Amino acid sequence: MVANAENEGRRRMSRGRKAVWAAAAVLLLLPLVAMSFTDEVNWRVGDFVIAGVLLFGALGIYEIAVRKTGDAAYRAGVGVAVAAALLLLWVNGAVGLTDGPADGLYPAVVAVGVAGAFLARFRPRGMAVALLATALAMVLVGVIALVAGRVPAHNSAFEVLALTAFFAVLFAGAAWLFREAARGGSGPDAT
Repeated sequence: MVANAENEGRRRMSRGRKAVWAAAAVLLLLPLVAMSFTDEVNWRVGDFVIAGVLLFGALGIYEIAVRKTGDAAYRAGVGVAVAAALLLLWVNGAVGLTDGPADGLYPAVVAVGVAGAFLARFRPRGMAVALLATALAMVLVGVIALVAGRVPAHNSAFEVLALTAFFAVLFAGAAWLFREAARGGSGPDAT
């Protein structure tokens, strides 16, 4: 059965994508359940709102991309880019990657990708450039944090470098997937 089967002029969401949305809802409820059993988890309403916006915003972005194109490389590129951005913001918000004000630069890395995507009008070739710029911005922020001596007590300089490399590789991988989509001549308005 086709994942996006036509149904009276509308596309249906596949079972797999429905399961992902349900899993996100369950994931968001886990801290609420944990708070009933332990004092170690102490989320406020704002924490749930931010987590919900991050999770469901990321899924919404991916859902829009899936509905716009059937190109597997383009979809994978969106999936990797969105997952990397979500994970970067989540980890940075939860424990921080560096120390102090340097953590405020990581949302700017995601902003580079978002701005680049809009400038590229979501075309595969432009998305590849946008995600490559995002990977470079990630490296730049990590290097700036290390040069400025912003290594937190819970991380070593090596760990900051490893996390920086991890996210940079994810963004570069998404760039490569978009480049592959551009080579195939598909994706939204492929040019």
